[in-house]
Amino acid sequence: MPQKKTLVLGASDNPSRYSYLAVQRLRNHGHPVVAIGRKAAVVNDVTVETDKKPFDHINTVTLYLNPQHQQEYYDYILSLQPKRIIFNPGAENDELAGLAAAKGIETKEACTLVMLSTNQY
Repeated sequence: MPQKKTLVLGASDNPSRYSYLAVQRLRNHGHPVVAIGRKAAVVNDVTVETDKKPFDHINTVTLYLNPQHQQEYYDYILSLQPKRIIFNPGAENDELAGLAAAKGIETKEACTLVMLSTNQY
């Protein structure tokens, strides 16, 4: 299974948050992970950045931000030219999905954790 470099947007160092589990499980499955969150932190071996870094070769952006907090990231996410965006539960956003689709980016309303556990990632 090919590795898919993933940006976890809305990452947290709080072990009770799904974004924290996503970083851990993506790494456990061997995927390269970069992360952006509200505060700088480290989860496993992944540094959580607070700035919109110009990451290269992003396959997947997995969102853990509610739609109101996604707006400031629209241009940034699209500039990364990911192959797909996963809208985790609570992050569903028709506006961003439409912008992504117009650029040929696949969008999925799904749970990254479930996708990993069922080998659908």
